Amino acid sequence: MVRWSPLVDVIGGRGLVVALGGLYVAIAVGWAFVLIGNAVPAGSIMLVSLLIGVPAVFVCYGGYRLPRTDIHPACYDTIASRCLDALAVMVSILLLYHIQPADSLAGSFQTVLILTALSTAAGFAIGTNDAQAKTRARELEETVAQLRASNERLEQFAYAASHDLQEPLRMVSSYLQLIDRRYGDALDEDGEEFLEYAVDGADRMREMIDGLLAYSRIDTQGTPFEPVDLEDVFEDLLDDLQLKIEDCDAEVTFSSLPSVHGDREQLRQLFQNLLANALEYGGDAPRIRVTAERTGKRWTISVRDDGIGISLADQERIFEVFRRLHSYEEHAGTGIGLAICKRVVERHGGDITVDSEPGDGSTFSVTLPAAAEAETPLSM
Repeated sequence: MVRWSPLVDVIGGRGLVVALGGLYVAIAVGWAFVLIGNAVPAGSIMLVSLLIGVPAVFVCYGGYRLPRTDIHPACYDTIASRCLDALAVMVSILLLYHIQPADSLAGSFQTVLILTALSTAAGFAIGTNDAQAKTRARELEETVAQLRASNERLEQFAYAASHDLQEPLRMVSSYLQLIDRRYGDALDEDGEEFLEYAVDGADRMREMIDGLLAYSRIDTQGTPFEPVDLEDVFEDLLDDLQLKIEDCDAEVTFSSLPSVHGDREQLRQLFQNLLANALEYGGDAPRIRVTAERTGKRWTISVRDDGIGISLADQERIFEVFRRLHSYEEHAGTGIGLAICKRVVERHGGDITVDSEPGDGSTFSVTLPAAAEAETPLSM
């Protein structure tokens, strides 16, 4: 196709469309007078005028109304280019076809006028459709950019807010501990209880701030992806959680875990949260099983417990930030662990799901890219 950019830039996309339509309107009127002068029957004059004039009015009026449509002004050039493309194609076809010698000059020229007018109208229709598609794509890109910017601002706010809250919280905790040491003996039973509540609240606030910091850093503080042996990860986690496992009289089993492509520290955090949840909600003497299943280029790692389970209505809510299904007194925690898990899995291009029934345990499954099939390491 011919590149019409210079012409379109000089006249303007909408201006060029209106000019083309106006030109054919003038041609329709002028040619009607030529036919009248040649004593052509009125019916034929009417037909020819309609065949040239209707497409011309369609293009001219359509170009005039473009600002009243939802098409972005930057896409007007697309419509003008399609009109010119269609016109050029029709002219090329007519030149290749060689109008029959038996046709009169007037008949041949009239055919050219009719066909080029119709092709220009067709080009306008095609260009309008293309421009609408480009407008929707442009709007989608702008929406995505706005959402990305909004998410970045929210992450920056969460990081700044949680970081700035640490210092005053440390001061509160320090002074509470100082009051306990200096004046603890002077407090009555109610005073000791109030002080205990205050210290406990400060500790919980610190845990929530630490969790919010970790959540805000998932995308910004991650390391480049590399092959990660999940066997090594789980062996390290069992060592770290050994005291809790013994306190719960729990049993954690796994075997033949694969290597995956990812951020080792974030994957460690992911499975630590899942194991800690399984220990917390696994009931008495929880039995936790970790399995792996390969599907194509991805591994599905499942962490199964036989604990209290989760109702269907709550299975999406549990991945929200600070969403808790139980009181702190029933089960300790900040309500951000599973939200961190979801962010980590999403950064690795996977999914996290839960399959559970109340009283029948829960299975958390995450999909991760297989190390052997991984492409160039990401560094998001």
